Amino acid sequence: MIHQRNILVTGGAGFIGSHTITALVEAGYNPVIVDDFRGADTTVPNRIEKIVGFIPSFVIKDVSDKAGLKEVFEQYTFVGIIHFAAYKAVGESVQNPLKYYRNNLLGLVNTLELALEYNVPNFVFSSSCTVYGEPGEIKEVTEDLPKGFAASPYGNTKIIGEDILKDVHKSGSHINIISLRYFNPIGAHPSGLIGEFPIGKPNNLLPMVTGTAIGKFEEITVFGSDYATTDGTCIRDYIHVMDLANAHVKAIEFLESGKSSFETINVGTGQGASILRVIQVFEEVSEVKLNWKFGPRRPGDVVEIYANADKANHLLNWYPKYTLEDSVRHAWNWEKKLQDD
Repeated sequence: MIHQRNILVTGGAGFIGSHTITALVEAGYNPVIVDDFRGADTTVPNRIEKIVGFIPSFVIKDVSDKAGLKEVFEQYTFVGIIHFAAYKAVGESVQNPLKYYRNNLLGLVNTLELALEYNVPNFVFSSSCTVYGEPGEIKEVTEDLPKGFAASPYGNTKIIGEDILKDVHKSGSHINIISLRYFNPIGAHPSGLIGEFPIGKPNNLLPMVTGTAIGKFEEITVFGSDYATTDGTCIRDYIHVMDLANAHVKAIEFLESGKSSFETINVGTGQGASILRVIQVFEEVSEVKLNWKFGPRRPGDVVEIYANADKANHLLNWYPKYTLEDSVRHAWNWEKKLQDD
């Protein structure tokens, strides 16, 4: 057995996971990453090495394969688990719901069953503000807001995932749990060495913006121009990926202190920015004029939502450090460095 402050990080080679690895190392943890790289780039381990000075333990396994995952629990003793591993493309989940239900829910159940079997005390779940659905008149959402109707099977896997975790807690298990409800992660590591690796055409706004600016894509389509917002476009709470990564470290540290048993916590800046505002900030930061056009509204898009992050502030002592301008600048630096590789 290897006895360290080991944290199992499932899906740790992905966008949020890879940035969280760097934050965990900086905080003195030893991350053990389980990922089969189906949704991640194989250069990620070497890129992380350039930031932290070594390649953390990467185990190529599918969390849906319980027997394979069990081998990892046999090899390491974990003080906690951060569970990222999941499919995340909203549109694809609508077209292929069973793929999402099988992967996202089976992976969570397998990981939880092994956490119980091997007495892992702390568990952080990668959830999403999609659990709120369309909040209607309420724009700034608190954790007390009842979960809404998911606009996609992806969102529903997060709702069901939280229900599973709550039921495990209520069953009297020893596991302390925090479900982090992310808002809209953007940006890249300030070093420019890791960032978002979209597979195919990006589903998220900022990779589409930087990709268009660099010439990968012809133009950006802004879906909808007639919403009841300041400029007619949807409003989101964009959070720098390193701020989000640090929230995971704060969550693990909080659970290790023994203060909590089950919590759901919003992770966002508490401020909304419209689609057009992000485009404007990018043009100001990069001094590149973007080619964009309005398109029809996209089914399932929430009009306006941003976090009330008071609970994260007070419970975890977590506060965002980076601005929207920082996020855009770091994402642009990442895009440019990626072209040079």
